[in-house]
Amino acid sequence: MQVQNAMSPQQKNTVDSGSKRWGGGGWTDSTKTSPRRFATICCGAAGLLLVAATGAAFPAHPVTSPELTAADLSARDKALADDTFQGRGPGTPNGEAAAQWIADEMKRIGLQPGNHGSWFQPVPAVNIALDPAQSSLTFNTPKGALSPKFPDEQVFWTPQFKTADVSVTNAPLVFVGYGVVAPEYNWNDYAGVDVKGKTVVILVNDPGNEDANPDPKFFKGKAETYYGRWMYKYEEAARQGAAAAIIVHETIPAAYGWQVVRNSNSGNKSWLDAPDGDVGMVPIQGWITLDTARDLFHRAGLDYDQLKATANKPGFKAVPMAGETLTARAHSTVSKMMTRNVVGVVRGRARPNEYFLYTAHWDHLGVKPDVAGPDKIYNGAVDNGMGVSSILEIAEKFAKTKPAPQRSVAFIAWTMEEQGLLGSEYFAKHPVWPLNHIVGGINLDANLPEPRAHDMVVVGNGASQLEDVLAQELKTQARVISPDPEPEKGAFYRSDHLNLAKVGVPMLYPGGGYDLLNGGTAAGQALRDEYRAKHYHQPSDEWQANWDLSGPLSDIQVLYAVGNRIVDSNDWPNWYEGNEFRHARDKSMAGK
Repeated sequence: MQVQNAMSPQQKNTVDSGSKRWGGGGWTDSTKTSPRRFATICCGAAGLLLVAATGAAFPAHPVTSPELTAADLSARDKALADDTFQGRGPGTPNGEAAAQWIADEMKRIGLQPGNHGSWFQPVPAVNIALDPAQSSLTFNTPKGALSPKFPDEQVFWTPQFKTADVSVTNAPLVFVGYGVVAPEYNWNDYAGVDVKGKTVVILVNDPGNEDANPDPKFFKGKAETYYGRWMYKYEEAARQGAAAAIIVHETIPAAYGWQVVRNSNSGNKSWLDAPDGDVGMVPIQGWITLDTARDLFHRAGLDYDQLKATANKPGFKAVPMAGETLTARAHSTVSKMMTRNVVGVVRGRARPNEYFLYTAHWDHLGVKPDVAGPDKIYNGAVDNGMGVSSILEIAEKFAKTKPAPQRSVAFIAWTMEEQGLLGSEYFAKHPVWPLNHIVGGINLDANLPEPRAHDMVVVGNGASQLEDVLAQELKTQARVISPDPEPEKGAFYRSDHLNLAKVGVPMLYPGGGYDLLNGGTAAGQALRDEYRAKHYHQPSDEWQANWDLSGPLSDIQVLYAVGNRIVDSNDWPNWYEGNEFRHARDKSMAGK
């Protein structure tokens, strides 16, 4: 189905999902319907205005103040969450138009192109569009075939793209608990079992995570580790040679409901381009609902709850699910595409080759025609229009403040965060500047519109010396750092700063206020619960004129001050001693 290049609000409920993608030199379309046909016209004081082939306009650039204001934050968020960007799907015409809008906004407010004269870092990727009508997934059991309904009871896909068809036939099922190999915890769920060519069934999160009083020294207790992330579980299954890896969804340990799994995995999926077509990845990946898992275990004569309890104890051994196999066929349309990170810079006056980063991802989930209800567009106003709007607001403050900072300040809007942090992964592998020239950074992702708070949450707190600077600046607002109130949700491993951290760059991931001035932590938790249940990765994540943005405004005031202090100093913050990323930073800086 073809993506319309633009649409009015009235068209929103009838739009189709698209096959067009940005193909390096222009827009490519597997249906061969039209080339790229965007025009850019000047719109006076409002800046540059993108116009689609249909003649409908994308949002104009707002008139903003050099100072940090809630009005500016709201105006930019409103534009980025506009229906005409169709949910900012990477590689789609309207999604890439959002990236162009951000670049034009950077230019308007006084930034310079950050990638050696370009506003963009091209990110080569592959789009794999599963065709559910020509694909199938069936569990063969002693009590007959079980074919869970896609996408209501299962979702699956293939990351491999050498061919359009990837299949697994009669791959025996093995329950491998949490699917973790963690030598530092003396834990190996794959010990004593050969899963080559088999299907591994995996629990979400870490062992011990749901205990009433979890041991903080056992997989960090309540706090999720990288071992608990779905990305890790597929990576480890690949290292073990599995033919398929299926994760069992449970709302509490996953930290989100099935609708998030469904909405995130039932449409097109993107991967970084790879010469080998990702043949080293598990051929079939997926999730099943808890009810489906219980049925599957019961058919094999196994008790799901009993085995889950066993999987949380040391000494767990993988359990073959006797008589059960998986047969799956994934038929996909594979297309190469080129999407883009957006990079702008305020050049330092004394040490321009040293950079402090402010980052946020610009992409969201695009359009999903099969989602229930009339609204098919995932506008992503909070996730992550708010993050991009925040770094643009900070960028304008830096650009208009004279004299310029001593070091350079870079502002990066990542692509393909929603597809697995791919834009930041590409940057980490192909940095625009040497990694040991990057002093540190702050990443913003889906901070909620909320009133002011007594505190600021640092997700993954206790990690780097950037927190020392933040704590000092928070004192000017009579605020303090609070640890993540929901560490079991593993938020530190779910946003783009992670890829910078993996290569050693100290990154701060602020999570907004939690202990609100009015209502305390109960009010802060209520806001988080409401967003997660009603709006996260749903079409209802839309801009609202009545938002209270006093909280986010106080946050960006502090975060601007943190960056300003660092860029006007000679300091090189590091990870704290003992942190998992300290070695990578020390190694990087040793070669400086």
